[in-house]
Amino acid sequence: MATSWGSLLQDEQQLEELARQAVDRALAEGVLLRTTQEPSSSDVVNYAPFTLFPSLVPSALLEQAYAVQMDFNLLVDAVSQNPAFLEQTLSSTIKMDNFTARLFDIYKQVLEEGIAQTVFLGLNRSDYMFQCSADGSPALKQIEINTISASFGGLASRTPAVHHAQVLLIAQEKERNIFDQRAIENELLAKNIHLIRRRFEDVSEKGSLDQDRRLFMDGQEIAVVYFRDGYMPSQYSTQNWKARLLLERSCAVKCPDIATQLAGTKKVQQELSRAGVLEMLLPGQPEAVARLRATFAGLYSLDMGEEGDQAITEALAAPSRFVLKPQREGGGNNLYGEEMVQALEQLKDHEERASYILMEKIEPEPFENCLLRPGSPVRVDQCISELGIFGVYVRQGKTLVMNKHVGHLLRTKAIKHADGGVAAGVAVLDNPYPV
Repeated sequence: MATSWGSLLQDEQQLEELARQAVDRALAEGVLLRTTQEPSSSDVVNYAPFTLFPSLVPSALLEQAYAVQMDFNLLVDAVSQNPAFLEQTLSSTIKMDNFTARLFDIYKQVLEEGIAQTVFLGLNRSDYMFQCSADGSPALKQIEINTISASFGGLASRTPAVHHAQVLLIAQEKERNIFDQRAIENELLAKNIHLIRRRFEDVSEKGSLDQDRRLFMDGQEIAVVYFRDGYMPSQYSTQNWKARLLLERSCAVKCPDIATQLAGTKKVQQELSRAGVLEMLLPGQPEAVARLRATFAGLYSLDMGEEGDQAITEALAAPSRFVLKPQREGGGNNLYGEEMVQALEQLKDHEERASYILMEKIEPEPFENCLLRPGSPVRVDQCISELGIFGVYVRQGKTLVMNKHVGHLLRTKAIKHADGGVAAGVAVLDNPYPV
């Protein structure tokens, strides 16, 4: 897609002036991050990196992404309620991936004890790129769906208000993205909902359940637990795993509960692309199934056997067409090109390969924009964008009482970077300019 900013991108003096104005506006509007040097303090902050110009997004694809989000909400919720599907799908992964196995152990323990939680809250973000087809036309293709700690939304004001409720936000000790979380806190306060920030370690030391499995923190009952931590192995010590189990055993509303976190794994994403799986999970909803399937890129299992062998053979023969993805969130984990080839050569004869999936590499058409970062010169780069659509749903028992799309996030990066998000210092915040 060509940009519409034309001569502005060629005028260095004007770019410098526009960049100064834009940075001042970002600081005034609170588009902020803590610094990498002081991630636990707000004494010194800087603007979050962003594009100088909004990036062009085909309006038809933006509308398609919004239209399918409620279907993805339904799908994630259906997966989270299907223990047999989760166990079968993740059976090979949990043998080789300790992090997924630990999550699954907690899930099984909670199932065996009986789930105390009766209200379920999902806040998801489905991420896409615009595949450039052979004829040059763009197509919406899903990268992944984030079911835990879907950041940069500030969307809690759109979730149902519970008067005088206490929300527990599970936070990291060093959190540069604090202002995104403060935006959520401020929206809740406006609705008379108090939020407290605690680490897993705090929950382990001061959290407790009563005989009805109500959750208490510092003597106060907690209605909702919102996770902004707990999506990577490095975030769990033995103490933190115990805290996660305590939270999951409680009747507090978890966002997400552990079943929903498992529903967002790459292995589940790959299995959902198999023929007949969507129809099994969403019976009698052929239109929703069609909308979902239209966004799927090629996804391939690496389980031991003929199917996995064939996928590896194809990837080694044409590495530029594929991405190797582990069961990880947080950005910067995927392998491309020569790194992927080396990994597959090492993994191809070992069961450890089942902890990965293989995905068709999405190839968007690059465009020009100016990426503004603290301490970096103003310059024009060849870029690609990733569109995320936020969705929220609430289920009471088996009854879905809310299902909405609630906004979008556009992140843009220079094409020289294969992987990584805003927090990783690769992508920047952007806004779509529908065309």
